[in-house]
Amino acid sequence: MELIRLEGVSFAYSGRPPVFQGMDFSLSEGQRLGILGPNGAGKSTLFQICLGLLHPQQGKVYANGGLCQEEKDFRALRRELGYLFQDPDDQLFCLTVAEDVAFGPLNLGKGRREVQRLVEDTLDSLGLGDYGHRLTYQLSGGEKRLISLATVLSMQPKALLLDEPSTGLDSERTAVMEKVLDESNLSWAMVSHDLGLLERTCHNIVRLEGGLLKDLP
Repeated sequence: MELIRLEGVSFAYSGRPPVFQGMDFSLSEGQRLGILGPNGAGKSTLFQICLGLLHPQQGKVYANGGLCQEEKDFRALRRELGYLFQDPDDQLFCLTVAEDVAFGPLNLGKGRREVQRLVEDTLDSLGLGDYGHRLTYQLSGGEKRLISLATVLSMQPKALLLDEPSTGLDSERTAVMEKVLDESNLSWAMVSHDLGLLERTCHNIVRLEGGLLKDLP
């Protein structure tokens, strides 16, 4: 089943050359897609268009077979498609780790007891079981990266858009992240400069270059 599809998308930031011109993209259930590309190729822009955070000048966005045109369409999509931002500081805004991880499930209407269980289980799975009381602003960059992932996983999405998920992580914590992802039943598209990471975690890898997605040679 196709979860998200971009069809003929063109996009440019004001006063700048086009990022995309007629680009197509899709992510299907069960797929684990890796995306390489140089800085400025539009990898983060691609994910933000998928979620309706940016709007293309041309082209269409489909989710679960339906056309996404209004904010309400994208709100429904964001319940199913979790987005890990490239910069953790864009994702974390509560005082403590537990509050940040609980924020999404609470806003989905889950009860507090269930949310508490989700927070504990998610943090435990990432080796961060004793982090709930920690102040978010005092965390290291790598710790913020894993907590950001926890905020996404706690919402129990169907699929993930992962923007440079290993940035700031040492080899031990990268291995933990990979294990959690590998043992999940989630689909994802993962952007990374680390080809080894993509080879270990993705079924196939493409390159974003010149505004188009291309198979690796």
